[in-house]
Amino acid sequence: MLDDIKNKTIALYGLGTETERLISRWGSGPKIVGLLDGFKESGEAFGYPIISLQQAIDLSVEAIIVVARPGSCKVIAKRIKEVCVNNGILVYDIRGNDLLTETKAVYDFKGFNVYTKERLYKEIDQADVISFDLFDTLFARKTLYYTDVFEMVQAKLEEQGVFIPDFLNLRLAAEKELSSDEAPKIKQIYNWVINQQKDIKVTADELADLEWNLDKSVMYPRDGMSQLIGKIASLGKTIIVTTDTYYSLEQIEEVLLLMGFSYIDKVYVSSEFNVAKASGLFEIVKKDYHNLKILHIGDDEYVDAEKATEYGINHYRLYNAKELFDNVGELSLEKNVKTFSDRVKVGLALSRIFSDPFLFENKDLRLSIKDAKDIGYFICGPMVLDFALWFKDKLKEIGAENVLLCARDGYLINEILHRIDSKSLSVYFLTSRTSAIRAGIKNEDDIAYVDSMKFFGSQEESLLARFGISLNEGEDRNAAIINKAKFQRLNYQKYISKLNLSDGTTAVFDFVAKGTTQLFLQKIMKQQLKGLYFLQLEPEFMADKGVEIESFYTEEERDKSVIFDNYYILETILTSPMPSVDEFDECGNPVYAKETRSPENIKCVQKMQQGIIEYVEDYLEIVPKELRIINKQLDEGLLSLIGKLQIDDEDFKRLVVEDTFFGRMTDIKDVL
Repeated sequence: MLDDIKNKTIALYGLGTETERLISRWGSGPKIVGLLDGFKESGEAFGYPIISLQQAIDLSVEAIIVVARPGSCKVIAKRIKEVCVNNGILVYDIRGNDLLTETKAVYDFKGFNVYTKERLYKEIDQADVISFDLFDTLFARKTLYYTDVFEMVQAKLEEQGVFIPDFLNLRLAAEKELSSDEAPKIKQIYNWVINQQKDIKVTADELADLEWNLDKSVMYPRDGMSQLIGKIASLGKTIIVTTDTYYSLEQIEEVLLLMGFSYIDKVYVSSEFNVAKASGLFEIVKKDYHNLKILHIGDDEYVDAEKATEYGINHYRLYNAKELFDNVGELSLEKNVKTFSDRVKVGLALSRIFSDPFLFENKDLRLSIKDAKDIGYFICGPMVLDFALWFKDKLKEIGAENVLLCARDGYLINEILHRIDSKSLSVYFLTSRTSAIRAGIKNEDDIAYVDSMKFFGSQEESLLARFGISLNEGEDRNAAIINKAKFQRLNYQKYISKLNLSDGTTAVFDFVAKGTTQLFLQKIMKQQLKGLYFLQLEPEFMADKGVEIESFYTEEERDKSVIFDNYYILETILTSPMPSVDEFDECGNPVYAKETRSPENIKCVQKMQQGIIEYVEDYLEIVPKELRIINKQLDEGLLSLIGKLQIDDEDFKRLVVEDTFFGRMTDIKDVL
């Protein structure tokens, strides 16, 4: 890299000890005009002025060298990319990698430097002591960046009426400042924060405890790592954890037990020794096991690999979830990640896609989904929850007194709404296109409307499926339909009366529909119905029929998005385990159609629904109400992965998308 930049005017990004070492190593090499930092724009460090990005432009800087760990380099590059591209400034890391080069999205690890458990076990066999890094190796967080936890802290403080101006920058600056020459404890970090502000109505101890508890709530063990440690223990090896952290030894030991990590003989925590791995913690480990062979397993290319080697410790590097994500071009998701809510969505997805550090065990190296539950969790969950959040806001906007979540699409939405708001008025409303039509038809115009919708079968099959009628010889078709509807209307109204609905505005949910069910329900109900749909098909059909509908996806958004390509998967999942309702009996009880789905299909759908519920609960626990922001573009990106990742769940691949009203049965693999 030196050859590329030796004649250029450069700035270094970073104020850590590595920057100081780099300057010393370069001597009178490249022309350095200043140092950049995310939190300082003035002052001096290591004999150079600290400058702003604008000053770097004014000084005609041609290249910026980011002096940071690989993961941090990418975060910094994203932060300054637009300005640098617009001003022709090159951006490299200290290894000479061009940080402005975009990685194309791929869905496999071909051409990737992969490793296997078999290779790791060979290294383990040759060692006496096995040391593990902790964060991003043994366990990870359900957020995209560890700093997202600071936003959780800020939100919780503000919820409690505690406002600390510029909290996020102060928290980051405190850690950076104190870590320059020591390994601080979390309380020391918050003492620094408090000293920068006046009249803060909270103590450093309280802030430290708050961050710890919130951070702990988003941690999860990486797949297979507990089993790996168990296997190593069975080989009689000594197992230790060596970690850089501002948390205490007691806290780290607590979370290790919480995450199911047994067999740990000793834990080395940087804050307890006041020294980081790179600046002496490895030396302490080496002295404690001076006559033994040590293998350190971790994710950080600099600290866990290069620095371990410097201290005479062998290393084996595992990729962390974020690095795997980066190396497949971020699955084309990152361009739509803009808010804390978005980072949580992606973090939750990574917790399922890249939790296993040994993804490379697949022979074809394809990214795959092994369990249908994960299809619900990270592919469907974000879109479904964002719709539910929109739906809840719309209920308040229209002043809905009754909320009917129409069967069968409303089954899961009802569950989600009650998780968002325990006081939700929503009820799961038994209906279907068929039952609404059978009860709502009043005249031949209504019949003509139904007949205009194509049925894939004979006229006799259509008459039976849609109207529940088999004609006797010479019987008038329309008269028979209308006469049956009179009785069905009374039966349906008996069911509705059991719900004790008020006479006010009544919201009606349907997923993807023209509005036919709502049209015919309106003919049998006294309440004014307001449709709140995920997506309305062919809205011109209802334009002259007095049916009021508002959709999550507007017509303009629908035409510009890829939602049409993938909504079938959502439609397949948003259903109940019960068959469709055909009509109601004289007591107002539902008469169900014959179940056409196999038990295996129903079980698979329930697994995906459980995945959605798990996603909803995780998201709602992490993201405070005021930070829940709908992002359809990101949701679509996650939903589109259904056609890009390899699906290994055989039950899912045998699913059938059914629509008995139209007489259609379609294999799920044909619509992906």
